[in-house]
Amino acid sequence: MSQQGEKPDGHKDDWWGQLYDDSTQDTGPAPGADSLDDRFASAAGTVGGGTAPFGGSLEDESGAGADSGARGSGAVPRPGPVPWEPPSTRPPGPVTFPPGPMPPGFREVAPVDGSPTGPSHDQVPPPDRAPAALPPPPARPPATVPPPGEPPSPATRPPAEAVVPGTVPAVDYVGSGPPTYDAEPTALPLADPERLDDLVPDTVLDGARYGALTLRAASVRGDSARYRGEPRRDCLLTARFGTGDQALVLVAMATGARATPGAHRAAAEVCRWIARAVGRSHVRLAEDIRAARRGDLKSGLHRLTDRSLGRLRASAAEQGVDPEEYTAGLRCLLLPADPACRTRVFFGVGEGGLFRLRGGEWQDIEPRVAEPAGEPVVGFGSLPSETPEGDRLTMDLGITTPVNSDEPSPGLPVPPAGNGPVEPPRDPFRFRASVARPGDTLLLCSSGLADPLRDEPQLARHLTLRWSTGGPPSLDAFLVDTRVRVKGYADDRTAAAVWEA
Repeated sequence: MSQQGEKPDGHKDDWWGQLYDDSTQDTGPAPGADSLDDRFASAAGTVGGGTAPFGGSLEDESGAGADSGARGSGAVPRPGPVPWEPPSTRPPGPVTFPPGPMPPGFREVAPVDGSPTGPSHDQVPPPDRAPAALPPPPARPPATVPPPGEPPSPATRPPAEAVVPGTVPAVDYVGSGPPTYDAEPTALPLADPERLDDLVPDTVLDGARYGALTLRAASVRGDSARYRGEPRRDCLLTARFGTGDQALVLVAMATGARATPGAHRAAAEVCRWIARAVGRSHVRLAEDIRAARRGDLKSGLHRLTDRSLGRLRASAAEQGVDPEEYTAGLRCLLLPADPACRTRVFFGVGEGGLFRLRGGEWQDIEPRVAEPAGEPVVGFGSLPSETPEGDRLTMDLGITTPVNSDEPSPGLPVPPAGNGPVEPPRDPFRFRASVARPGDTLLLCSSGLADPLRDEPQLARHLTLRWSTGGPPSLDAFLVDTRVRVKGYADDRTAAAVWEA
């Protein structure tokens, strides 16, 4: 009887007796393998794939279980996917990452040993499984190698090495070989404790922009003077007189006599004298430039130059120095700030260079000094002996004359009384007034740069590439350009360049 008081039926309790009868033998171990790995493999295969414990692969490249050799035929095979399961996106076997975009600053390098860039034979999936579809890599142009001896062109350079248009790398020297002297200063000039205002810096750099012009100016001590501890004989002075469109910019450079004491003082003194004279007459000079009165400009600037050099010779007499030693060559530019006026005026005495870079070619426009033939040409030769009206012109001996149309200003300085007449400059006066065009570059320089620019084609070619495109250089870039050295040329260098917009 059961706990509920029911009488048992014999045939209904047979299953209970068969299960728990004492005569029934135990089932014993299962005929198949029953380890932890086997159970995990069976469960993982049922849910459609997985990873074996401890990072092992569920199956090797042959498709059999990882421990099939140890268990033999008792291993549980991995069942295939059921029909209603979506196809797996996991590629079978080991794979590599697809190539992506290159980081900035890197480029693709072709293998040098000829090894293939694709997957090796042990990375190819088994033939019975189709490889999973991988996203295609982004399209990149292959890196091309230029022929030997040819620089890579911008079209074949990788993006990280592309050259910005208008830029050319700077160089230290050009020509047959490196110069003899070191590129950097070696010795400082000797200083006098009682004349510390006589010290001259190794380098002077200046610049400005007015209207359509951009000015860059620099003066650098030569390699020879840097090595020997001598002061820079070249002097550079830049000044603006007036305001607004009526302003006038003066660039003056002078070079003292070679191998003479006090040459740097003579150069600085003549620059100050000419700047003072131009400053006092800047209103009249600016009007003459805008009105294109070249005849008045030439005669007036000739007179100002004579009187400035005359004061320099008078100063030499006061110091008891030979005037032939206490002298300097003087070269100047007058640049009106009015954007509507593109006339650029050069005048001076002494050696140097006046160049113009136009259309990618250098033009030497230094006024040539020669015997005048026929009528005088503006910018060449000296003043005519008489006016068209027949009036004879006398030599300027420093005597104050009344103000007339040829006199730029009534306040011109005169040599101090008691020193006698002042001789005219030994070197001929040079003058040129030219009209600039957009894109021109006008270069005024001392002999230290003019001589190698005329004699060394590589220097002219280098400056052409540096200055033809890309606009005016920065101050430091202009200084680097003026310092490009040439073997055999070690003098001071002074240059002023004007870029026209």
